[in-house]
Amino acid sequence: MHRETKVLVIGTGFSGLGMAIELKRRGEHDFVVLEKAADLGGTWRDNSYPGCACDVPSHMYSFSFEMNPKWSRMFAQQGEIFGYLQRVAEKYRLRPHIRFNTKVSGAQWDDEAKRWHVTTEQGDTYTAQALVAGVGALHIPNIPELPGIENFGGKTFHSAQWDHDYDLTGKRVAVIGTGASAIQFVPEIAGRVGSMKIFQRTPPWIMPKADRSINGWEQKLFRALPFTQRAYRNFVYWTRESSALGFAVNPKIMQFAQGIAVRHLKKQVPDPALRRKLKPDYTMGCKRVLISNDFYPALGYPNVDLVTDKVSEVREKSIVDSAGVEHEVDVIIYGTGFHVVDSFDYLDIQGKGGVDLAKQWRQEGIETYYGITVSGFPNLFFLLGPNTGLGHNSVVFMIESQIRYIAQCLRLLDQHRAAELDVRLEAQQEFNTEIQRKLTKGVWTQGGCKSWYLDAQGVNRTVWPGFTWRYWMRTKRVRAEDYVLTAAK
Repeated sequence: MHRETKVLVIGTGFSGLGMAIELKRRGEHDFVVLEKAADLGGTWRDNSYPGCACDVPSHMYSFSFEMNPKWSRMFAQQGEIFGYLQRVAEKYRLRPHIRFNTKVSGAQWDDEAKRWHVTTEQGDTYTAQALVAGVGALHIPNIPELPGIENFGGKTFHSAQWDHDYDLTGKRVAVIGTGASAIQFVPEIAGRVGSMKIFQRTPPWIMPKADRSINGWEQKLFRALPFTQRAYRNFVYWTRESSALGFAVNPKIMQFAQGIAVRHLKKQVPDPALRRKLKPDYTMGCKRVLISNDFYPALGYPNVDLVTDKVSEVREKSIVDSAGVEHEVDVIIYGTGFHVVDSFDYLDIQGKGGVDLAKQWRQEGIETYYGITVSGFPNLFFLLGPNTGLGHNSVVFMIESQIRYIAQCLRLLDQHRAAELDVRLEAQQEFNTEIQRKLTKGVWTQGGCKSWYLDAQGVNRTVWPGFTWRYWMRTKRVRAEDYVLTAAK
């Protein structure tokens, strides 16, 4: 099957759905959304592991134009966020635009026709004036290559591919990693497994989680008087926004938050030897800051052990650590996160003159303009692209800034009756020089750690260096002078 459309959107998470809604709100109905899975939801469809929840307050983790007065907790769980996305898609009648079970295999820019040609693994093809990639960064599970894993005779799965049919009751479980996913599912399963060995490479900073149920009267108030929820949302936004001072302006400010985290650790872990293993030796914020009230207590269970020695070898029924200790296990669960910076290596996008985007980025480093456009790749737009991730606030805020920006770019094409819009290389380079200068002063570089924020050369290609309101201001209006508009032939 072949289909022509004006705008082709990839992905149905917050990014893809937000873009589709923005198009409809602006009167554009000639668009198609491609989704690789059988249902929408992106990250919140794929991650269904026990205890999965958002670490951004519920009232900020939603579209500003579609607030949800029915959140049941201050930090919503996976099922509730997934349900929210389902309702949003129904309200804005997006499903007729979505092609499910359709995975993009490649995209090529046609220099003559000035259109994107997109192919799928199912054999369908699409032609579009504009291509919007809303795939995000957290969608390719990072599964480490453990020595000897091919010899393991038990069960293995990643937290983002949780096997709900596998009964963990009484099993000897090995958990690889202590990141954002692991600290959520470990407390959920620790009480019913036979034993659990948690292999920790680097301890995370963990803050108390200010979670609670949202009272019925609060929900009624938000429904009856929406401005009260808007006011609370603004309060949450600015409270979290203030923490950017420690992340990007002066990392020494993080010492205050570290003090809270240290007290949290001391309160929940009475064993001094275990506390030493769990206390990070880097500045908070250098790696992702986590929140939990039940991870530390779970480590005190009699059937749970924290292993800080590396995995040396995997055998048929066990894991041997670098100290030579053999741990018998029935199942290995990877809580090792996702390919983030290197997720772009999987792209098969060819721009002007057949230039391969992934190859260009591997050779020259990942560079975009505001994480949205790339010079030499006309009418291609990213949502939550490089250097627009966050460590302190809601990425939905960034997504909304980007979908408005892209909509303006599409309007520029229409107004000028242009066939292509391509960001000027000098504008892109100037932008990247500026943000990399700021990033080198931030905690991600100065904090004394290695993280998935950085690429193989130690360059931060992931986060936005500072306040999100500045990103909003700078993307509020498209600077036409930063782009080359080419008329149709």
